[in-house]
Amino acid sequence: MSAPRIGFMIGGVQKGGTTALAQYLGRHPQLRLPACKEAHVFDAPDFDERWTADAIDARFEPLFPGGFDIDSGILHGDATPISIFHPAFVRRIARYNPGMRWIVLLRDPVERAISQYYMERGRGDEWLPLPLALLAERWRLKGHEHDFGHGSPLRHHSYLARGRYITQLDVLTAAFPPSQVLLLRSRDLREFPQQTVEQVVDFLQLPPLRTSQTHGTVFAGEWQGRWLPNALRPWLGLLYRGELEALRARYGITLAP
Repeated sequence: MSAPRIGFMIGGVQKGGTTALAQYLGRHPQLRLPACKEAHVFDAPDFDERWTADAIDARFEPLFPGGFDIDSGILHGDATPISIFHPAFVRRIARYNPGMRWIVLLRDPVERAISQYYMERGRGDEWLPLPLALLAERWRLKGHEHDFGHGSPLRHHSYLARGRYITQLDVLTAAFPPSQVLLLRSRDLREFPQQTVEQVVDFLQLPPLRTSQTHGTVFAGEWQGRWLPNALRPWLGLLYRGELEALRARYGITLAP
């Protein structure tokens, strides 16, 4: 049995800037990510808990152009943001590669929830108005807590649940030592992309990029400018207030839009 091929995960959070970060890291000559960006191997509905690391690598390999690069200096990774969301996915990854390095981008959960809603609307997977979708989430997810099907409400309607970062981080840091987890703020990627990418490259123990890179605008053209009910943001802020306080106290991260 060979060593696991996937050495790092851009494991979350959805709508946190993972696509931009994957694009920036893809410019590094010693990093490889799937051509589709999100492999969705560990959260696949047909994932078999009996799979060995070799079997999992066989699922990953076709997603890399030309397969795995056998150069020993190349680091392969994945950028599937749902990976941090469910404990089952974290456990699967820990069994596959206990040495996995995690990069987690955390965005203000209010902004994140609204962004996910408009993504689902754009895809045709959401039909309720935003306030009703948020109110209905609890009932939509009931009974689907372990439903990983492609059409599952857990995937498409978990607007508030995905912003409850403390539970997700507690699961992650119980499975992996702190030295293997890099927590970043999405707004830092947006405002200081060069420095943030350099921080990630250093965390992955790779040589720095030799030249400065141009970076696009993170979260450009999302939902800004759309009308939102006046009470929506204050209501969501109250829902997440305890979460944000605990996040600051336990993990030393302060989030804001």
